[in-house]
Amino acid sequence: MKIRSDSKQVASYYLLFAGGFLFFVYLMGLLEVQNGPGLWLGYVFLFVTIAVYASIGLICRTSDMTEYYVAGRRIPAVFNGMATAADWMSAATFIGLVGILFSSGYKALAFIVGWTGGFCLVAMLIAPYIRRFGTFTIPDFLAIRYGQGVEGGSAMVRLVAVAITILCSFVYLVAQIQGVGLIVTRFIGVEFGIGVFFGLAGILVCSFLGGMRAVTWTQVAQYIILIIALLLPLSMISLKKHDHVLPQLHYGKLLEEINYHETDYAVTAEEQKVRDFYTKHAQELKKRIDQLPDSYFKQKQTLEKELQDAREKQLSLREIKQIEKKLNAYPKDPADAYDAWEQERKEALLRGQKAAPSMTPPPSWQADDKAGGIDQLNFVLLIFCLMFGTASLPHILTRFFTTTSVAAARYSVFWTLFFVAIFYLSVPALAVMVKLDLFKNLVGISYADLPTWVLNWRKLEPIAIVLNDVNGDGFVQWAEISISPDMVILAAPEITGLPYVISGLVAAGALAAALSTADGLLLTISNSISNDVYYHLMGRKATHQQRVTSAKIILLAVALFAAYVTSLRPGDILFLVGAAFSLAASSFFAVLIMAVYSKTINKWGAIAGMVTGVMISGTYIALNYPFVSRITGVFGDRWFGVDPIASGAFGIPASFIAAYVVSKLTAKNPPVIDKLVDYLRTAR
Repeated sequence: MKIRSDSKQVASYYLLFAGGFLFFVYLMGLLEVQNGPGLWLGYVFLFVTIAVYASIGLICRTSDMTEYYVAGRRIPAVFNGMATAADWMSAATFIGLVGILFSSGYKALAFIVGWTGGFCLVAMLIAPYIRRFGTFTIPDFLAIRYGQGVEGGSAMVRLVAVAITILCSFVYLVAQIQGVGLIVTRFIGVEFGIGVFFGLAGILVCSFLGGMRAVTWTQVAQYIILIIALLLPLSMISLKKHDHVLPQLHYGKLLEEINYHETDYAVTAEEQKVRDFYTKHAQELKKRIDQLPDSYFKQKQTLEKELQDAREKQLSLREIKQIEKKLNAYPKDPADAYDAWEQERKEALLRGQKAAPSMTPPPSWQADDKAGGIDQLNFVLLIFCLMFGTASLPHILTRFFTTTSVAAARYSVFWTLFFVAIFYLSVPALAVMVKLDLFKNLVGISYADLPTWVLNWRKLEPIAIVLNDVNGDGFVQWAEISISPDMVILAAPEITGLPYVISGLVAAGALAAALSTADGLLLTISNSISNDVYYHLMGRKATHQQRVTSAKIILLAVALFAAYVTSLRPGDILFLVGAAFSLAASSFFAVLIMAVYSKTINKWGAIAGMVTGVMISGTYIALNYPFVSRITGVFGDRWFGVDPIASGAFGIPASFIAAYVVSKLTAKNPPVIDKLVDYLRTAR
């Protein structure tokens, strides 16, 4: 009864918070009208939102162990569902999903189907049972379940699980901090490293002070901000451009209009000239790649001679600077050149193809050839990797340790799906409306009359939008437009002519998405090390206060190291997130499922399953990921054409097989494990 009344009270607080935030946006809009747009809006949104999160962290600060690790196990289902939705809606989701829907259309369904299916798996197969067990961390659960009845569980299982938890969560964490850096950089004009610092401060202020308790209630506030940051611009764009405020209900009509434009422009002679140019460019790049390393040195010598000639002829400073810029951007070595030219070749090939309308599958799927089969295979495998990864990520599963009961854990997943569905139904409509606006207001205009937003974004981030008049007609063609997927949602207000305050609002939403996930990931790593290594493996004499203090120190150290790794720009945000899903699925999914539904899998089987899965998945990613290949100098071949992001296709079945085979070849579990599994299965 107390929980119910407390829930109503908390709900009233967050309703007031939502109203207050909307009023704040309205006030910023009035100030923009008086003072004009500028970076000051970005600073206000950044500092105000971080101040809100800091305030919640201060209010919820705690030194109690249960409160710090699992929020006292008293978070109501609806709020835990909202917090879980915010935890899941990372920078890759908020920023990347709109971008991939914009650029890839049909293929983006893999992410929506995979993530939704994953939460269904969590609700049906995992969440109720780990909540019934009542531990603090996923390694804690696995160590005791596969502990052969030994007090405290298996130290070896615990250590392996901790190592994998750190690996998966750290890769995911780096992606979020990178997203924070990009968001802050683009909207307040600071360097990337400084942007990372701002984001790090926002992350630490909540997780450091109050652990899971502070993170949970902060994530509820962050969900409110990010969903407002999505729905308000969406409705404003729809009302301004299409005379209705709920584009989700008119999505089919919008898609038909997009389909008309895509089909119409595809047959024009001007578009065909552009596609021919990129096809020829791709062929030239292929020759250059085949002639490595000679082509690398030849091209470099050509640029150096061009620079020397420019200086001797005393060309303008602007012309000399342009050549110097080209030379500075030139690959560092032949291996780097291979990566850069191969990526450029793939992009050129893609732009040289006749784009499929958004309402139809990609052309390769319709073709009866090997390439089409590989594309379809990667689509299906990505769905399953995302699905099993969602059901295996420690920072998502840990959220269900915080609910009041087993039943609340189930309801919590339902509420998570509800809050995520609001996002899912809105994102495609936003992507379509932005694309439609570009067809109507950018395609066909003169290069001399480019919109102000294009010029602003090219100054801020040159690679964000690239326009090249490759057919020389002086007018923008659709195939001449290259937009970074990561900028689509951030630039949507400016593209569609909304006030700049809405751009600040969207940036605040993207920041909330990145910080909410980073908070959960950072806490998952520090709690695993503190609880499972410091306490369980290094001695069980530590007091509750010492365990909480150790968790805070570890959290700070991990955050600083993650910031350093992020500064190296390890790769694309969406790829890093996808890699984390595949790694988690390959290592944890099999042992989590068999922990509940199999009495035969023992300690050695669990270890074999986790190690085999993560080694196969991790090795495949490393061998086929340019960032790693540049460091190691080792380049791998893709097995059956499978993308590295879907490496779980090999790791997941290998994990199941290894766990089963090794369990059969080693000693059986004692009877106490049978009783433990029976106990878990009675979860209600």
